[in-house]
Amino acid sequence: MVIASVRGIVKRYGDRVALDHVDLDIAEGEIVGLLGPNGAGKTTFIHCLTGLIRYDSGDIKVFGRAQRQHLLEIKRDIGLVTQEIAIFQDLTARENLQFFGGIYGLRGADLTRRIDETLELVGLTEYAGQLPVKYSGGMKRRLNIACALLHEPKFLIMDEPTVGIDPQSRYNILENARALNRQGTTLLYATHYMEEAQAIASQVVIMDRANVIAQGTVDELVKSVQSQETIRLEVAYPGDDLLERLRNLDGVTRVTQTGNQIQVASRVGADNLDSVLTLARESGGLQSVTTVQPTLEDVFLDLTGRTLRDQREN
Repeated sequence: MVIASVRGIVKRYGDRVALDHVDLDIAEGEIVGLLGPNGAGKTTFIHCLTGLIRYDSGDIKVFGRAQRQHLLEIKRDIGLVTQEIAIFQDLTARENLQFFGGIYGLRGADLTRRIDETLELVGLTEYAGQLPVKYSGGMKRRLNIACALLHEPKFLIMDEPTVGIDPQSRYNILENARALNRQGTTLLYATHYMEEAQAIASQVVIMDRANVIAQGTVDELVKSVQSQETIRLEVAYPGDDLLERLRNLDGVTRVTQTGNQIQVASRVGADNLDSVLTLARESGGLQSVTTVQPTLEDVFLDLTGRTLRDQREN
């Protein structure tokens, strides 16, 4: 069953095209990882999908219902975790959950049960009586997620839920996503952390320049770049001259540098290992060399030429 079907969505802001005839299906039971560089259109897509903003043309169906005609019904069965934390700082965690539960029509024993369950799920039971101003950034994000889960949505949309938090809270959020999916919740998980998508997504969608440019399982996408082989060097002196000489080797498609590490991607069969080692030794300070299997990040760089690391979308 298809939970969400998007066909030909266009959204413009004046002369700028934010979404350019986007097509996407999200199947029931999946965790769909949504990746894209800054300004690719991820958040705009989510806002259109959830009815927060109107799109200019195209069609969206959620749960088989046309969004324009059945938006209020659809909203009852979806949960949205926004990029920006949307909780009341002057209400305790439990009071926040009581407020948001009331919006979804939960009352009495059902509301109390769901508050207790969601607090336990996100690991905030012992902090339920505290104000969020006393929380860490990760705890606030976990409370933000709890507010979106109270009504037990069939479809949960998470927009950059782990930005700027500690590793323990990130792990907690990823484990929560997996647990919800095992219980039958379909997730759309937008992130700029490549390793998160690779760890939890059953399907990955890559957006760039206002459109979907690739989608598939991690294995399918990785296979698409297996026409390349990558050599990773660690050198003492990664100067511009070395980088330029590496880029000029026959068959080299990309050279990237992070600190003292250099990655050289070449076409399969280019047999550049000896040449790369020779140039690295000539530059002085070659410390190590390894060959690297393709990853989701290689797919992303191959398709967009840009990195996701620590970028945010407006």
